[in-house]
Amino acid sequence: MHPDVLGWAATVVLIATLVRQMIKQWQSPHPETVSKWLFVGQMTASTLFTIYSALLGSTVFVVTNALLLLTAVIGQVLAWRRRQRTGPVPPG
Repeated sequence: MHPDVLGWAATVVLIATLVRQMIKQWQSPHPETVSKWLFVGQMTASTLFTIYSALLGSTVFVVTNALLLLTAVIGQVLAWRRRQRTGPVPPG
Protein backbone atom coordinates (compact mmCIF):
# COMPACT_ATOMS: atom_id res chain seq x y z
CA MET A 1 0.00 0.00 0.00
CA HIS A 2 1.27 3.45 -0.90
CA PRO A 3 1.77 5.66 2.19
CA ASP A 4 -0.38 8.42 0.64
CA VAL A 5 -3.43 6.16 1.00
CA LEU A 6 -3.08 6.42 4.77
CA GLY A 7 -2.66 10.18 4.52
CA TRP A 8 -5.79 10.58 2.41
CA ALA A 9 -7.77 8.28 4.74
CA ALA A 10 -6.68 10.38 7.73
CA THR A 11 -7.69 13.55 5.87
CA VAL A 12 -11.18 12.20 5.16
CA VAL A 13 -11.70 11.17 8.79
CA LEU A 14 -10.38 14.46 10.18
CA ILE A 15 -12.42 16.69 7.86
CA ALA A 16 -15.58 14.61 8.38
CA THR A 17 -15.14 14.97 12.14
CA LEU A 18 -14.63 18.74 11.94
CA VAL A 19 -17.59 19.24 9.60
CA ARG A 20 -19.83 17.19 11.90
CA GLN A 21 -18.71 19.27 14.89
CA MET A 22 -19.43 22.53 13.04
CA ILE A 23 -22.92 21.28 12.12
CA LYS A 24 -23.61 20.17 15.69
CA GLN A 25 -22.42 23.51 17.09
CA TRP A 26 -24.49 25.45 14.55
CA GLN A 27 -27.67 23.47 15.30
CA SER A 28 -27.34 23.56 19.08
CA PRO A 29 -29.89 25.84 20.78
CA HIS A 30 -27.25 26.70 23.39
CA PRO A 31 -23.87 26.62 21.64
CA GLU A 32 -20.85 26.97 23.85
CA THR A 33 -18.76 30.03 23.22
CA VAL A 34 -15.54 29.17 21.46
CA SER A 35 -12.64 31.53 21.91
CA LYS A 36 -11.80 33.61 18.87
CA TRP A 37 -8.17 32.86 19.69
CA LEU A 38 -8.82 29.17 18.98
CA PHE A 39 -9.87 30.11 15.46
CA VAL A 40 -7.00 32.59 15.03
CA GLY A 41 -4.52 29.98 16.21
CA GLN A 42 -5.96 27.27 13.97
CA MET A 43 -6.00 29.58 10.94
CA THR A 44 -2.42 30.69 11.56
CA ALA A 45 -1.13 27.16 12.11
CA SER A 46 -3.03 25.79 9.12
CA THR A 47 -1.69 28.54 6.86
CA LEU A 48 1.89 27.92 7.99
CA PHE A 49 1.51 24.13 7.70
CA THR A 50 0.05 24.52 4.20
CA ILE A 51 3.04 26.58 3.10
CA TYR A 52 5.44 24.17 4.79
CA SER A 53 3.76 21.17 3.14
CA ALA A 54 3.92 22.86 -0.27
CA LEU A 55 7.63 23.53 0.20
CA LEU A 56 8.11 19.84 0.99
CA GLY A 57 5.99 18.86 -2.02
CA SER A 58 3.45 16.86 0.01
CA THR A 59 0.12 17.02 -1.80
CA VAL A 60 -1.68 15.10 0.96
CA PHE A 61 -0.66 17.61 3.60
CA VAL A 62 -1.20 20.66 1.39
CA VAL A 63 -4.81 19.56 0.81
CA THR A 64 -5.33 18.51 4.45
CA ASN A 65 -3.99 21.77 5.88
CA ALA A 66 -5.85 23.87 3.33
CA LEU A 67 -9.08 22.09 4.33
CA LEU A 68 -8.28 22.67 8.00
CA LEU A 69 -7.83 26.35 7.21
CA LEU A 70 -11.18 26.35 5.42
CA THR A 71 -12.94 24.73 8.40
CA ALA A 72 -11.42 27.34 10.73
CA VAL A 73 -12.66 30.17 8.53
CA ILE A 74 -16.13 28.65 8.22
CA GLY A 75 -16.25 27.99 11.95
CA GLN A 76 -15.33 31.60 12.68
CA VAL A 77 -17.97 32.92 10.28
CA LEU A 78 -20.64 30.64 11.78
CA ALA A 79 -19.73 31.68 15.32
CA TRP A 80 -19.76 35.34 14.36
CA ARG A 81 -23.18 35.02 12.66
CA ARG A 82 -24.59 33.15 15.67
CA ARG A 83 -23.36 35.88 18.04
CA GLN A 84 -24.89 38.53 15.80
CA ARG A 85 -28.27 36.76 16.01
CA THR A 86 -28.29 35.88 19.69
CA GLY A 87 -26.49 38.86 21.17
CA PRO A 88 -23.60 38.88 23.64
CA VAL A 89 -22.93 35.83 25.79
CA PRO A 90 -23.38 36.49 29.53
CA PRO A 91 -20.27 35.95 31.70
CA GLY A 92 -20.00 32.86 33.81
